[in-house]
Amino acid sequence: FLKAFVGDTAVPKDTEAVLDMDVKGILEEFALLPDPRSHVNRRHLLSDLVVICIMAVIAGAEGPRAIGLWAKSNADWLKGRLQLPNGVPAHDTIGRVLMALKPAAFQACFENWIRRLAANRKDGEREIIAIDGKTLRRSHDRAAGLGPLCVVSAWAVRSGISLGQLATEQKSNEITAIPELLDAIDVKGSIVTIDAAGCQKTIAAKIIDAGGDYVLTLKGNQEALHEAVGECFDAHVENDFSSPALRTHTETLKGHGRMDEITYCQIPVPADLPGKEHWKGMRTIGVAIRTSTQGDRTTHDVRYYISSLHVGIKQFAASVRGHWGIENTLHWCLDVTFREDESRVRNRILADNVAWLKRFAISLLKQVNDKESVAMRRRMAGWNPAYLFKVLQIPA
Repeated sequence: FLKAFVGDTAVPKDTEAVLDMDVKGILEEFALLPDPRSHVNRRHLLSDLVVICIMAVIAGAEGPRAIGLWAKSNADWLKGRLQLPNGVPAHDTIGRVLMALKPAAFQACFENWIRRLAANRKDGEREIIAIDGKTLRRSHDRAAGLGPLCVVSAWAVRSGISLGQLATEQKSNEITAIPELLDAIDVKGSIVTIDAAGCQKTIAAKIIDAGGDYVLTLKGNQEALHEAVGECFDAHVENDFSSPALRTHTETLKGHGRMDEITYCQIPVPADLPGKEHWKGMRTIGVAIRTSTQGDRTTHDVRYYISSLHVGIKQFAASVRGHWGIENTLHWCLDVTFREDESRVRNRILADNVAWLKRFAISLLKQVNDKESVAMRRRMAGWNPAYLFKVLQIPA
């Protein structure tokens, strides 16, 4: 069956066994997914449809039409791996199913898969879970009075895994979406980082109650606390950072023609910090001062943080840097490699489910142990079915 894709190139027998095992494993993961379709004229198995969607998105498909074309182009190969009682489904069928599947139930079926990926980490370092929202710019529907869809994602920075997502109608709705997302993922033992939109007392308490730690960005939405933390570090600047309680760390990062010098400072929460009793578990406060140089232009950025971490400047620096990394490792990849901002999908459920498929595909592509970029791995998965199943392989 592989000759249709790789010509006369020999494929080891153990590779063929992996291909069979992985398809079977994928089908098992989705065996309990509720089928939202009517029993009338149900011509395709739901598990077959889901497997096709996963493989097609990894291989380069961006939406239902592209998924359908990928399935049609690989019909003979798919018939040897799936049941397909009525042949490969058309893109209209795929689109209708993705519009009907409840996003929460759909994502829940990936939980075991994600758990296995996360369990593959063996370096013993604490996971950093960055939570941030991303707007799908072209998903607006003016006729229906709907603005662009915002997807709030939980990204495991060290593992390179998307743990979950929640779609909202507006960027401002992150405040309500984040607690729901936290309920859906396991943060025990992890460090959760959230930008200023999620710097809320209830969110901090929820993370602590779930067994995690937090590093939350402070801005004007917590005006009094933001001002107090800023004044505290201003006093340390005036004292030339001479306080024995203060920890500092400086690092230089280079890339994309820019050089960043970042200085991190961290101290225990001062006894007289206003309102500290309202923030459950808060132990330290911090600041990150970034100087960016690109060509002849130099910019400065100062951000303040509250945290439940004990004093440990390198752990604090790693957490802040990890949160910034969600832009490079997830959002940038979604825009450039998966062209998410170009998507014109209007249906909210369809957009949510396709967005999740893309995030999950990135998670799998990042687990491949080779020197290629995510973009090149995705191309190779489209060219070679053996490589596609290498991406899909579930660790024992």
